[in-house]
Amino acid sequence: MNQTEAATLTQDEAFARIRLLRSPNIGPVSYGQLLHRFGDAQAALAALPDLAARGGARYRAAPEERIAAEIAAVRRAGARYLFHDSPDYPALLAESGGAPPILTLRGDAALAARAVVAIVGARNASAAAVKLSRDFAAALAEAGLAVVSGLARGIDGAAHRGALSAGATIGVIASGIDIAYPPEHADLQEQVANEGLLLAEQPPGTEPLARHFPSRNRIIAGLAAGTLVVEAAPKSGSLITARLAGEFGREVMAIPGSPLDSRSHGCNQLIRDGAVLVQSPEDVIELLSGFDGHPRSRFREATPASFGVADELGDEPAEIGALLTTAPVAVDELIRQSGESPAAVQLALLELDLAGRLVRHAGGRVSLAA
Repeated sequence: MNQTEAATLTQDEAFARIRLLRSPNIGPVSYGQLLHRFGDAQAALAALPDLAARGGARYRAAPEERIAAEIAAVRRAGARYLFHDSPDYPALLAESGGAPPILTLRGDAALAARAVVAIVGARNASAAAVKLSRDFAAALAEAGLAVVSGLARGIDGAAHRGALSAGATIGVIASGIDIAYPPEHADLQEQVANEGLLLAEQPPGTEPLARHFPSRNRIIAGLAAGTLVVEAAPKSGSLITARLAGEFGREVMAIPGSPLDSRSHGCNQLIRDGAVLVQSPEDVIELLSGFDGHPRSRFREATPASFGVADELGDEPAEIGALLTTAPVAVDELIRQSGESPAAVQLALLELDLAGRLVRHAGGRVSLAA
């Protein structure tokens, strides 16, 4: 671990936290609820078999030797862990829904404490858009902002290269901290780690699977006070990042493009839907200077959320089995229809989750696993 966390976490508790998060069917919501209920990860781990049994399944936590091997791999990569309650954990990210309880990082964590702007866009970007991304990022970094992106081809890579001129870029990857993707960005990723900040949610050795990219996008959106989309098709990961930024109550900005180029249709659609049209780095700086949580963009109503949902868990679970199907339903609706307390409903959902019988969806909705 690192010196900052060592002051507040014992080695045993840090180890137990990593093991808890790596155990089956544990995500940010269940992790936060378990820590809230049991006080520490060691007690939460001890309670898992009984909770899962009440949900209808046997349970085994992640093997200790696997966690020991992971910690060794993190050290070999020159990285360290960042826990959700560390003083170094980015404040804006902690406020966003589904924030990762544990990250691994290389570089200067203080960069994430600056005003942060996300720059995202198409992988197959036009030459003009790549130049715009690089120039915007350089100007924003020179103005004191940190530029975050996902180290992908096209717009992302250009944004990192532009911001590196001021050593003010944050790369968020969908793989483990020791895996470079795409391969042609291996040198760029190493430069980001050495001169800026590199963050990963997945354990070391994890390849960048398709299901990991939405998680990476939520981290990018969560870190930033505002997200700027430079060029994007109507259905793209960049628009997912923009939607998440809107849900988190952050600024959503877009650079308009020609209606004759399909790579501009996503940006133009964002502007039509309420994103702020920007044409210069000064427009971005004006929007994000002193950002107070009240965006000018009307792209989407913000949905308040915070790390781990931290709802109380009851002593006895609610009877909600008959209310759940494979169709997603809001947890608030389950509470309303069951007539049970929120704490009792949350405990019932946690037991089903640990047993592998529950699926959690965006917007606080749940369903039975198919």
